[in-house]
This record gives sequence, C-alpha cells and structure tokens, in this order.
Amino acid sequence: MTPRTALIERNTLETQIKIHLNLDGTGQSRFTTGVPFLEHMLDQVCRHGLVDLEIDAKGDLDIDAHHTVEDIGITLGQAFAEALSDKKGLVRYGHAYVPLDESLSRVVIDFSGRPGLEYHAQYPRALIGQFDVDLLHEFFQGFVNHAQATVHIDNLRGQNAHHIAETIFKAFGRAVRMAIAIDPRMQGITPSTKGSL
Repeated sequence: MTPRTALIERNTLETQIKIHLNLDGTGQSRFTTGVPFLEHMLDQVCRHGLVDLEIDAKGDLDIDAHHTVEDIGITLGQAFAEALSDKKGLVRYGHAYVPLDESLSRVVIDFSGRPGLEYHAQYPRALIGQFDVDLLHEFFQGFVNHAQATVHIDNLRGQNAHHIAETIFKAFGRAVRMAIAIDPRMQGITPSTKGSL
C-alpha cells in the first residue's frame, strides 16, 4: 500500500507551522507549539486514532493563542486531505462515543469532500488552565474546512471542563481511526455513488 503521509508547511505573518502526518502509524506524537493544553488534546487524537503526528508551530502567543490554535487546525486539515489522496478503498465514515468520569461525548465524521462542522459543547468555565475553551471550536472549524470533512461533535453530558474537552478529542481520534481505515472489500473503489470525493 502507498504510504499515507503528508508534510505540510504553512507560513503567515501570524504563524509558522510545519506538520508531518502518518495515517498508518502507532499513535506517536511530538509537539512544539507553545500551547500545552492543545498538545495534550492532540496527543489523545494520536493515541486513540493510531496516527503519528509531529507539529512544530510558532505563533503570536504574546497576543493570545487564537491564531496558533486555529492555524494548527487548518494545517492539520490540509495534511489529512493530502494523506487521504483520492480516498479509494476508504471506509470514509467514523463515529465514537467516549466517556471520562461524568462526561460523555460523541463524534461522527465523514471525509465527504464537503466541509461542515456541527459543534455542540458547553463548558462550565471559560478557561482550562490558561487555555480559552472558545479556541476548541476554532481548531475544529479550521480542520473541517481544509480536510474537506463533515464533523458532528456533541458533548452529551459533563460538568468538568477538562473532562468535556478530553472526551471530545478522544472521540474525535476514535472516529478518525474508523473513517480512515481501508476496507479490503472496497479495494480501488471510491466510497461514493458520484465516483469521486
């Protein structure tokens, strides 16, 4: 099988980001972003999605983390789009429910070629440590726009903000793992009646 990898660099006046992605990895990760909470969340995606991911990012963190978090989402979406290539043989759809103590989240993903995000999560506080929870939506919006994926994210219950975020990212990783799998019965076939995604 052709390696499903991508190396993407994105440079703007606000951020400089380099991402290396291997969809058929073992869950390894290495991050240098300056945003520790996001790194913790992305590590969940790697471990539960069994993708290998390296991110080097420099951003205008002296202002805040908004541009860095959003642009990491954009660049990661670009990496997924490149690594998935023509999507032949792809399962395409994935879903997962993940609990963590009192919190439960569901993520459903379709690598459809059509970007769309439904994000439904309410947090009991605005900050997790120094991390602004509003930036989680910005991360996923950037991802779906550039991965050309439809993603539905629902936190079904939860009281602890960290738990809510963690269940979302773990469920996202699990849903991605299902969706990017290769179905041996679909070998060489694009999973769409249109013939392309």
